[in-house]
Amino acid sequence: MQKKVVITGLGAISPLGLNVENTWKALLEGKSGVALITHFDTGEHKTKFAAEVKDFDPIALFGRRDARRMDRYVQFALAASLQAVADADLEVTAENKDRIGVLIGTGIGGIETLLKQAEVMAKRGASRVSPFLIPMMLADSGPGQVAIHLGVRGPNMSVVTACATGSNAIGEAAEIIRRGSADVMIAGGGEASIVKLAMAGMNSIGALSLRNDEPERASRPFDKNRDGFVMGEGAGVLILESLEHAQARGARILAELSGYGTSDDAYHISAPAEGGEGAALCMQIALKDAGLTVDDIGYINAHGTGTKLNDKGETAAIKTVFGERAYQIPASSTKSMTGHLLGASGALEAIFCTKALNESIIPPTINYETPDPECDLDYVPNEARNLRFDHALSNSFGFGGHNATLIFSRYEA
Repeated sequence: MQKKVVITGLGAISPLGLNVENTWKALLEGKSGVALITHFDTGEHKTKFAAEVKDFDPIALFGRRDARRMDRYVQFALAASLQAVADADLEVTAENKDRIGVLIGTGIGGIETLLKQAEVMAKRGASRVSPFLIPMMLADSGPGQVAIHLGVRGPNMSVVTACATGSNAIGEAAEIIRRGSADVMIAGGGEASIVKLAMAGMNSIGALSLRNDEPERASRPFDKNRDGFVMGEGAGVLILESLEHAQARGARILAELSGYGTSDDAYHISAPAEGGEGAALCMQIALKDAGLTVDDIGYINAHGTGTKLNDKGETAAIKTVFGERAYQIPASSTKSMTGHLLGASGALEAIFCTKALNESIIPPTINYETPDPECDLDYVPNEARNLRFDHALSNSFGFGGHNATLIFSRYEA
């Protein structure tokens, strides 16, 4: 019999706040984390805004020496991990350190470091490239740094599945616990890709919103007048434990991670499959894994990027899976406020599902003004909604056709 996996701690660095409490409060108030970009001069860019993390001071957190040897995405991931460990009241000891693992993913990794060092090489030559370039840019530097800082020696890795990364990381971490290879996993995603090249690349494929005159209203998932997603950055990290381990140490249990599904569209490298077939398959796998039916789900945290194809495809996929019940299930997109954190988005949204279960309140989809006939579900427009429910489903889809779905369930002792 597989072990049950529960959530005992949460940590977040987001465009809405530097911890879970402030992020969640802003989310329920319907605040937008989107504004004009401050990281670089956007003069030659079509899109001049993003959802940046504000007032983050890595030197204050880690010291100047360590901060300079970590890419921004790693700094986010480590900060969120330390928050989550503290929130779970998890003490690392000589007895348990080999049974605590880390699985933190990133969609793009240390791109800021890579670009800076490419500029150094172009201007000053190959011999002046930093010896820290490689360890700073690698995707697995996030979980590696967490292990070093905490002294945990269990399973340690990263996953890369574009915008499905955060959810895949949590799902795969749960599988490690289920099979008995660890008692605790520090799991989630981190991303810091608000850089010139990434923004230009996203503009070149028409993925980003161009609503430069009103950035805070640019992210509008499922709205008829949506014109693309908004780039975000940050990290979300959860502490996962086997139920037995959490109970034995008297941990506060926030929710159960009851289901996980993953699939691929096998259709197109950057566009979702027609009708959302791959996404529907993923949700069906997660429901089967959780032992639940479509009647059990009380809330869907939609991938909801605000692009024409994604929102249409996800709506169709939800209808495929849930039938007529799809119209009865609130399905909000919190990306309307946080922007799209790419590889970190699923992890941050896992935190939102956990908080929604605990507080019986559903965050809204802001900037929803004009209904789209092809997107006709209940998207919880503009205001949070009080509702008690027992099971939440969270979707994440990424380039490459990657799909990941997580199901979170209310824990009753």
